[in-house]
Amino acid sequence: MTHPSHPTPHPSQITTRFAPSPTGLLHLGNVRTALLNWIYAKKHGGRFLLRFEDTDRDRSEQQYIDAIKDDLAWMGLAWDGDVLFQSEHAGNHSQALKKLADQGLAYRCFCSETQLNLDRKLATSRGLPPRYNGRCRDLNAAESARRAESEPFVWRLKVHADDGDVIVPDLLHGDTTFALRDLDDPVVVRSDGSFTFLLPNAVDDAIDGITHAVRGDDHLTNSAYQVWMLQKLGYAPPHYLHHGLLLGENGAKLSKRSGSHSVAELRDDGLLPGALFQAMARLGHPNMPDEAHSVAALTEYFNAEHVSTSSVRWSDDEMWRWHTRLLHELDVETLASMIQPYLPDVSAQRLTAFASLIGRNIDRAADVAHYQRLLDVHAPLDADALAVVRKAGGDFYQAALTAWNDATDVTDANESDWKGWAATVKTATGSKGRGLFMPLRVALSGAQHGPEMSAVVAFLDEYGEKDAVAIRLSDAKRLAGS
Repeated sequence: MTHPSHPTPHPSQITTRFAPSPTGLLHLGNVRTALLNWIYAKKHGGRFLLRFEDTDRDRSEQQYIDAIKDDLAWMGLAWDGDVLFQSEHAGNHSQALKKLADQGLAYRCFCSETQLNLDRKLATSRGLPPRYNGRCRDLNAAESARRAESEPFVWRLKVHADDGDVIVPDLLHGDTTFALRDLDDPVVVRSDGSFTFLLPNAVDDAIDGITHAVRGDDHLTNSAYQVWMLQKLGYAPPHYLHHGLLLGENGAKLSKRSGSHSVAELRDDGLLPGALFQAMARLGHPNMPDEAHSVAALTEYFNAEHVSTSSVRWSDDEMWRWHTRLLHELDVETLASMIQPYLPDVSAQRLTAFASLIGRNIDRAADVAHYQRLLDVHAPLDADALAVVRKAGGDFYQAALTAWNDATDVTDANESDWKGWAATVKTATGSKGRGLFMPLRVALSGAQHGPEMSAVVAFLDEYGEKDAVAIRLSDAKRLAGS
């Protein structure tokens, strides 16, 4: 049965959740959990809930609640309904514990940490699992209550048994059976009175009507305890999807402690949210087609049965490759707004034309710095570009300048001038191939790679200052040392 004041949604409506602890920023280690729960719900026309597990009062902070909400919104992972807070269900957690205790399924444990460590070492020395030995599980209620008045204690679930099993309903692994003899009596309330993860997380899922929980397979044993507990409380457990763990590039579990990026850091680095979504959604989902470049397309092709139960490795490079692909697909107005912070003094019309010119030649918005010479002849050249200019020499640039002036005396500069001008410079200098085109490219654009040179010349003619090409050639001659 369900809690009377929190009816479970209609069973046909799939409901998932993301339940972070607001004790830090959102990192890649938990982005995947959020994304998979969101995409699973949307794939099936269901609901995705956001619930903060905020019962750790010493570490939970409002700034992290706000930051996580901002990060999810940035990624497009919109939640349904109001934001939920675990702390609001504190009464339900206490009621659940009392119900278990009244059934003899939860008990106080007075064993000290020193005693527990000794018991574990003894069990290990005998070749046994280092489980709790059950010293306090059969204390009668009166003695337990008496000792609780003066001794510290924790609450444990009375799970371990010689017979019986618990089945975790898992849509990826299949129904997974755990023998009760292989399970421990887990702690659900610490000696300071605070709940561990196990009980509040499971009870909240029941209260909030969670039908499917997508999470890492490191929670599989936790799920066994939670299924046991929910069934004893009269709740139907959700269906689980325990996917393979997300590992870092070094093979270690990806988490904040192992150096995982925070979403805030990636946002500050200018990452497109779609790139993170693409890289993350495809991990462990090998049948996702390459042409699915939108969130809607990814959702359409997503199939939970294809999500790998094996560990998968994260790749920053793959994420940034997706960023570049998506950047190149942006409309020019959107790209112009992205690069505007790097070029704050450029007019809107000129910025849009500049974005159209160099958009396919940058990997990140900050790369526009490589092409600033197109906007400002005084923009400094980097060391490699300066080396190209100096190798070409002043005589080369004088010949290029003379050829340009002769050409523009006859006709207005336009895109068709480039080939004729380059041919004239080739004849005058004897330069050819890279030795001809690279010095001209660097002089005009400041970069060794970039748009077609005919487009560069046309841009400078229309959006540069008067005699923009000639001015850059003259400056290159100066920089060459002649």
